[in-house]
Amino acid sequence: MRGHRRDYDRWAELGATGWAYDDVLPYFRRMETNSRGGDAWRGDSGPISVSDNRVSYPVIGQFVDAAAAFGIPRNRDHNGEKSGEGTDFSQATQRGGLRCSAASGYLRGKLGRTTRRVMTETEVLRVVIEQGRATGIVVRRQGTETTLRARKGVVLSAGTLNTPRLLMLSGIGPADELQRHGIACIVDSPEVGSNLQEHVGTHLIAATHTRTINSDIRGLAAVGQTFDFLFRRRGAITSSMCHAQAFAHSSAAEEIPDVQISLTAFAFEFSAQGRAILLDRPAVSVTVSVGRPKARGRITLRSSRPEDPPVITHRLLAAEDDVERLARAIEIGREILAQAPIAASIEAELRPGPDVTGAALRAFVIQAAVPLYHPVGTCRMGSDAASVVDPELRVRGVEGLWVVDASVMPSLPIGNTNATVMMIGEKASDHLLRAIA
Repeated sequence: MRGHRRDYDRWAELGATGWAYDDVLPYFRRMETNSRGGDAWRGDSGPISVSDNRVSYPVIGQFVDAAAAFGIPRNRDHNGEKSGEGTDFSQATQRGGLRCSAASGYLRGKLGRTTRRVMTETEVLRVVIEQGRATGIVVRRQGTETTLRARKGVVLSAGTLNTPRLLMLSGIGPADELQRHGIACIVDSPEVGSNLQEHVGTHLIAATHTRTINSDIRGLAAVGQTFDFLFRRRGAITSSMCHAQAFAHSSAAEEIPDVQISLTAFAFEFSAQGRAILLDRPAVSVTVSVGRPKARGRITLRSSRPEDPPVITHRLLAAEDDVERLARAIEIGREILAQAPIAASIEAELRPGPDVTGAALRAFVIQAAVPLYHPVGTCRMGSDAASVVDPELRVRGVEGLWVVDASVMPSLPIGNTNATVMMIGEKASDHLLRAIA
C-alpha cells in the first residue's frame, strides 16, 4: 500500500518540499516489479517483487463485490491512478509465494558483489559528533566498544522509535531532556522524539458457512496445504495478513477516504499474553483502522545508558474523533458483510457481537484497539527551523548526518507503511549521492 496521493501532497504543504505525490511516484515505480506489469504508476524492473495473493477462497471475491454493492467503488489497482481509493484484491511483497522484504530485494545475493558490509549482533550506542560534524558511530560488539569512522557521513535508519533515542544519546534533542539525563547538548532540537503517530485499529470476526484458512490448518487439509506450498508455492502457507480491502469515508464530510477496512480469510483472537490464536472453525476477520489519526505521542529517554529502551508515551485513542471514526469503520464493515454478494456466506458475527452498538461499541473500540505497527513522525522532515531534518533528510545543526526511515514522515499516510518507507530509502539514495559527490 502506498496511501493516497493527497497524503504526499500534504507532506509538501507541511514543508517537505520535493516530496509531493508527483515527486515520489517515480521512486515507488523504481523500487518494484509488479506481477501485473508496469505502467505509468507501477514498476516492472525494481528489486521489490509485488504479487497478487496466492490464496483463493470464495469469500475474498465476495467481500470485494459486497464492498462495491455497499457503495465503495471498485478500483482495479489500489496503488494505480486512484491510489488509496475504492475496493480491490490486495497484493503482497512476495516473489514466488515467499516474502520479498527489503533485505531480500536489496541485499540478499548482492553483498558479495559490493563493498557493503553487514555487521550483525552489533549495537549502535551513539553518533560521534566532532566540531559540528558526524564523523562516525560508537558500537558494542561481543562486549567491546569500538568507534567506526565515517569518511563521508552517517545515515541513521534505526526506525521511528529508535532513531530519536540515538539522536538524543548523541546530544541532539530537547535541551531540557538531555540535561535531565546528564547528556551534553550539542544541538537543541526540541522536536526530536515528538509528533509520534500510529495507525490504531481493531477487528471484527464473523463465522462463515464457507471454507477459510481456518478450515485448512488441521488434519488432511493441512497436509494438502503443506504440499501445495512445497511444490507450487501456493495456498494458505503463502498467505499475507490481508486478502482484500476497501478505503472508505467514515462520513459524507470526508473529501478522501479516512478509514481502511481489510478482509483476511482467516480469523484469530488474542490470548491474555497477546498471542494471536487461530479459531478452530471457518471464519473471517475484518480489520478496521483510522487512516490519519489525530492522537500524538512522543519518545523520550529512560536514561543515558544506551542499553535502556526508550520511553514510549502514546495514548492511541486520546482524540475522541479517532474513537468515532474507528467505531464507524466497524459499522461499515458490518454493512459490507450484510450485502447480498457475501451475506449468504456469513453465519454470525462473533466479535464484538451484533448487539454491541452505540456507546457499547465505542467502549469496545477503546478496550480492543491495538497499534498496527506503523509508527512514524518522530524526526519530522520540513523546511522550517524547528523540523528535525530538512527535505534533503539532513539533520539540522550537524554536518554529515542524515535520517532515512519512517521517523521523517511529517504525517501518517493512510494504509500500511512498508512501501512508503522503502520509497523514502529509494529517494534518499539520490539525495545522498548528490550530497557526497
